[in-house]
Amino acid sequence: MATIGQSIVFKGEMTGDEDLEIEGQVDGVVQLVNHQLTIGANGRLKAEVNAKSIIVIGQVIGNLSASERIEIQATGVVTGDLKAPRLNVQEGAVLNGSIDMSAPSASDAKKPATPLAQPQQKASSPDEALKSA
Repeated sequence: MATIGQSIVFKGEMTGDEDLEIEGQVDGVVQLVNHQLTIGANGRLKAEVNAKSIIVIGQVIGNLSASERIEIQATGVVTGDLKAPRLNVQEGAVLNGSIDMSAPSASDAKKPATPLAQPQQKASSPDEALKSA
C-alpha cells in the first residue's frame, strides 16, 4: 500500500494501480479504479474520487464513486455526493450530499424484479390446477 504522508500537499490528477492511503492534502482528481483508497485521520481531500472501495476517516470535499463500497468511519466528514452499491456510515460520521446506491452495472439493471408475493405452487396435472384455482 502506498502512502501520502501528513506533510505532503498534492494538486492535480492522481492515478494508480495499488491501494493508497492519504494522510496529507490532495486537491484534484483521484482514480484508483481497481483499488482501495483510504483517507486517513489527518487526510484532507478536495477531489473527485473514483475507486474500487473508499474508506473515509478524515475529511473529504468532493464526489466519491466506488464500484464496491464506501465506508465513512465515526471521525469521517464528507461534503459531496456518494455513488456505490454498498455504503457504511458509522455513528458520529458527517455526510452532506446525496447518495446513489443503484446497481453497479447495466446488466444487473435489466434483470426482472423479484415479485413480493409468495410464489404459487405448480400443479402436477391440469385437474389439480383447476381444483386449486
